[in-house]
Amino acid sequence: MREFLLIIHFIGLAMGLGTGFAHLFLGMASEKMPKDQSLDFLLKIQAVNKMGRLGTLFLLVSGVGLIIPIYDILLDTPLLILKLSCVLLLVILLEVLKGYCKKALNGEAEEYLAKMKKIGKITLPLSIVIVVLAVLVFH
Repeated sequence: MREFLLIIHFIGLAMGLGTGFAHLFLGMASEKMPKDQSLDFLLKIQAVNKMGRLGTLFLLVSGVGLIIPIYDILLDTPLLILKLSCVLLLVILLEVLKGYCKKALNGEAEEYLAKMKKIGKITLPLSIVIVVLAVLVFH
């Protein structure tokens, strides 16, 4: 069962981090477009967020399954507690992004895409920190 959960966890990781990297590179490409095309392009690529949300769901479900066997030593692993705290912060930020995305798609695109860009500058590095902490905890 552990191997199955690890597979689901790594698929979720690829989907979640892939979304962050996709937005980074697509955002850089949009900066080279005229403003009206860029805005339209950025709104259309928001569909990629569904992949990220599904990946996050895979990570959370499989992560709970993976943590249950070691729950009794949780308090003795400060790096794991830090990792889980970062995951909680990431989930909160992703929910804020989801709300901004809805508002951007409902007509306030320029304002909310700018806010999304600022949060995206936090979520991608935070995701990488979570991966590094996971490696350090479970090496």
